Amino acid sequence: MRIGYKLAAEAFGPKELVRQAAAAEQAGFDFVEISDHFHPWLDNQGHSPFAWTVLGTIAAKTERIGLATGVTCPTVRYHPAIIAQAAATLALVSDGRFTLGVGAGERLNEHVVGPGFPETVPGRHERLREALEIIRLLWRGGYQSYEGKHLTLADARVFDLPDELPPIAVAASGKESAELAGELGDGLFATEPKAHVVSHYTAAGGDGPRYAEVPMAWAEDPHTAAQAALETSRWALTGWKVMSELPNPVNFAAASATVREEDVLGKFACGNDVNRYVEVAQPFVDAGFDHLVMQNAGPDPDGFLEFFQRELGKRIRSLTPG
Repeated sequence: MRIGYKLAAEAFGPKELVRQAAAAEQAGFDFVEISDHFHPWLDNQGHSPFAWTVLGTIAAKTERIGLATGVTCPTVRYHPAIIAQAAATLALVSDGRFTLGVGAGERLNEHVVGPGFPETVPGRHERLREALEIIRLLWRGGYQSYEGKHLTLADARVFDLPDELPPIAVAASGKESAELAGELGDGLFATEPKAHVVSHYTAAGGDGPRYAEVPMAWAEDPHTAAQAALETSRWALTGWKVMSELPNPVNFAAASATVREEDVLGKFACGNDVNRYVEVAQPFVDAGFDHLVMQNAGPDPDGFLEFFQRELGKRIRSLTPG
């Protein structure tokens, strides 16, 4: 079992994210994972720095901790050639500690460049497949071209390639995306404890690491923790079909206006009872995930890191499928 710390790029500025990553390394986490957004989910979160600059700085400020995007959409806001170059560079400056997490994206971040976010899920998957093919093609070295239904590449070369290419973990929430991850990815990324997603991934040939984000909110008492999560992270209870479609933070504020504290308490591990954290994490282990990302929405990041180092880490590492 590998344990990661989620860097909430929507809730903190770039220097604070770098500080938290270094502190997570000291606390014993195996890797940090950062979201790659243009907008926050909610305006009151107040941040959304450029993930790749933050990751490069973290690589320079740390020694052993792994780095990952969770996740990058390489089809609209970025062209996959740019992501192929960025990931290769980050793998080099981090001495091989980087994992490229990719997904089909959300309208929240991708609509900002003008052409628009694809309207259908199959269309998004088609673009993601082409993007992965382009990234793999460029990582072979030499000048490459590609002509797809949606994406093209014209006589391009990534000059600085690491000896060992970074693994690619593909985000999935259902059968089609899980099969895509198994076919073209080196790992799986998910946000829900769905065993069928893992089984579709493995049936399609996937045999790599399986990442999942576990919702948590640390504070000295459950009410304080749940209120903090309600203020900044209630969007997480709207469901993926909503999360992928809304264009701006104001829309997420409206869509999550009816979320209550008891809803947060039902999904998040809130407070300081380690048994509740284990209870929330166990279904992810049962579903087949082996890289668990601690996604703390509580008001005190340092308190959570100390809690992890003191007692949570060893309990999570000891979990086995039920």
